[in-house]
Amino acid sequence: MAEDPYSVIGVSRSASDDDIRKAYRRLAKQFHPDVNPGNPSAAERFKKVSAANDIIGDPEKRRRFDRGEIDASGEPRRGPQWHGGPRGATAGAGARGFDGFGDIFSDIFGGAGPGMGGAPRGARGPGFGGQPFSSRGQDVRYTLEVDFLEAAMGEKKRVTMPDGGVLDITVPAGVADGQVLRLRGKGQSGSPGAEAGDALIEIKVRPHAQFKRQGADILIEVPITIDEAVLGAKIEVPTVSGRVALTIPKGTSSGRAFRLKGKGLKGAGGTQGDELVTVRIVLPDTIDEGLAYFLSEWRQSHGYDPGRS
Repeated sequence: MAEDPYSVIGVSRSASDDDIRKAYRRLAKQFHPDVNPGNPSAAERFKKVSAANDIIGDPEKRRRFDRGEIDASGEPRRGPQWHGGPRGATAGAGARGFDGFGDIFSDIFGGAGPGMGGAPRGARGPGFGGQPFSSRGQDVRYTLEVDFLEAAMGEKKRVTMPDGGVLDITVPAGVADGQVLRLRGKGQSGSPGAEAGDALIEIKVRPHAQFKRQGADILIEVPITIDEAVLGAKIEVPTVSGRVALTIPKGTSSGRAFRLKGKGLKGAGGTQGDELVTVRIVLPDTIDEGLAYFLSEWRQSHGYDPGRS
């Protein structure tokens, strides 16, 4: 029998979805087979943590588990639980007549009662036409960390799943932090005759030292010298796809932004974002006498208001 998922994750039943997500990520990182090669106990713990998260990490499954509709392994509870009722009364009947039987069949099969049509995809009710009960395999959840540039440009990654299997994943260009990739049929096997579950891969994007993301646009701050700002210049700036030339016009102020069209990320509908380059004037570490004298003389005859008043 599967262990209580709340105990496995180490949270209370009143824990928020965010608390569960944080606790799972911490344990998954601690016991992941890639971090503990050759350690079967860590691999087994990782498998249990992943299975528990598949139940209470999914809001809908968590509600069903809390209501007692599914057990700790995600399987429907096989029998109705009767709690009292008058002596001699037929369980589930009474004021609702036969409506109660509809609820019973719904609990067992996840759908309508016999003769009412439609069991859910991949499920067959026991005892009807001799057909055995079968259920779809559980989904498997995994968190995959990628570098900023891997997420920007796309990358092929190989991950080890809780059962020890290996998945080759294509990380699409422009994938966002927190986005979930669904690999159909790559989860746990179903019972005979039922389809396998899916693998749900949540992408976590590591921050970059220079680039920031805003939708499909890339933001970056680039330092320039005082002479480049005054006289203008051509400089090289980094983009996610390589370095490109940027023209700095004469008299460029610190904080001015330049747009590099199409140098951002792939967005929805095949659109391409831009890169926004903000320049910042950086003075030399040492101000020599020649520069100080020149600016002193210049200020006396060319003083101006930069907008402080």
